[in-house]
Amino acid sequence: MSTPSFKEDHISQLPALKLLMNMGWKYLSPEQALGARGGRTSNVLLESILKEQLQNINSIEYKRKEFQFSELNINNAILSIRDLPVQDGFMASNKAFYELITLGRSFEQTVLGDKKSFTLQYVDWHKPENNTYHVTEEFSVLRSGSNEHYRPDIVLFINGIPVVVIECKSPKIKDPLDKAIEQQLRNQQEDGIRPLYQYSNMVIALATNAASYATTATGKEFWGIWKELFKTKAEETAWLTEVQELKDRPLPNDERTVLFKERYHNVWTYFQNLEKEQQAVTTQDKLLFSLCQPSRMLDLFFNFIIYDDGIKKITRYQQFFAVHNTLQKIAKVNPDGGRKGGVIWHTQGSGKSITMVMLAQLIATHQDIKNPKIILVTDRIDLDDQITDTFKKCQIPVENAEKGSSKEIIKKLKGERLSDEEMKRLNNDKSLLALLSGTSDTVITTLIHKFEAAVNASVAAFDSSEIFVLVDEGHRSQYGTFNIKMQKMFPNACFIAFTGTPLMKKEKST
Repeated sequence: MSTPSFKEDHISQLPALKLLMNMGWKYLSPEQALGARGGRTSNVLLESILKEQLQNINSIEYKRKEFQFSELNINNAILSIRDLPVQDGFMASNKAFYELITLGRSFEQTVLGDKKSFTLQYVDWHKPENNTYHVTEEFSVLRSGSNEHYRPDIVLFINGIPVVVIECKSPKIKDPLDKAIEQQLRNQQEDGIRPLYQYSNMVIALATNAASYATTATGKEFWGIWKELFKTKAEETAWLTEVQELKDRPLPNDERTVLFKERYHNVWTYFQNLEKEQQAVTTQDKLLFSLCQPSRMLDLFFNFIIYDDGIKKITRYQQFFAVHNTLQKIAKVNPDGGRKGGVIWHTQGSGKSITMVMLAQLIATHQDIKNPKIILVTDRIDLDDQITDTFKKCQIPVENAEKGSSKEIIKKLKGERLSDEEMKRLNNDKSLLALLSGTSDTVITTLIHKFEAAVNASVAAFDSSEIFVLVDEGHRSQYGTFNIKMQKMFPNACFIAFTGTPLMKKEKST
């Protein structure tokens, strides 16, 4: 066996690059990446790749015919993502970018003699194989207000857009993971390379046997580890086998030629020796495999990033698996017409409300849930804006239930005739009962006391199995007679409670 090397690029950076390449990320040398961004280190977009991809993944469907976006609109789309509102601040600029890639951008174009607005997307979120995935290293970026450069170790690009920044450290140095995180935070300072990080959705720190991740502007204390969760030991074994196979798989000769063309001979020799032996799967391998598979990454970016009161947050692994496991269970309809509900327990302060919003979003877009009516019951008034922003990208409206009940909707539910004035008030009603009686797929937000008032006022049941009631802080306040009334009002609804109160065996009636 060859003697281990503790040089940073030997033990962390090169193994990370090789694994990423075997996972489907196409390697670009620093010179190739610089060429794709027009030879300017002040530019971080690979614009030649971006332009080609905007043409490839977008088309206009109009009157049963398909058309391409004009050259002008493609160029304007590049201008839109290049010229983010940096004058509004770093995080405002990053949020504008996130909304741009998740919502797309509408452009006017004349098709068949008609001038219409059509939406152009920067990423194909539904078909991962339609996007391009590139990785480069030593990505030199001009510092703000300086002639100096910072060079992140590894950068990942989707369709030419730099969405992940990775720093690698040798485990031989003191506190290597802390050093990698500190370097990421230094780079995001005002005198750093914010033009790169205004496009980032994920930042990663690697040190071979330690690895951590976060999102843009995350403080050091909030960086997290990732653990892949498995239902059986066989699943875990299969997963580790796949990681091992990718780690050991030799790179094709053409990719190795590009990767090592500019490297010193001893680096190439060391790498060749590594390929002759089976290498142990490290912590950084596991994190890269979990977070950087293209389909997983698209899921994380679209469904599991939220801006909460100006702070950008990305899911913890517990939230990610809780949401997906819950979704898998509640998508099935029971023989009696209802759906299985349950309790999601969080420790206090670990993001229950955010988990609830993430789950609601995936319920709203699930292909097997046709006309969901989602009620989010919280005790946080400030959640409304966050929920509204989250559902923009799903093109689903959010309504806040302003009142607990209304006389007009109760009369309607009883089958009584309404006057013209009462009909007018009914149509303008934003109460929970009125919103539930509507036919749209609106997501409804309400505070717990308003929800209780509506349940008490209801005189008829809403028996759809497509109603999902998600209750934040779902503990003892939902016991007893109120719980009975709630079950009568929504006999086939799916109830999911989120609680920070530990569940004792005798208290599992939450």
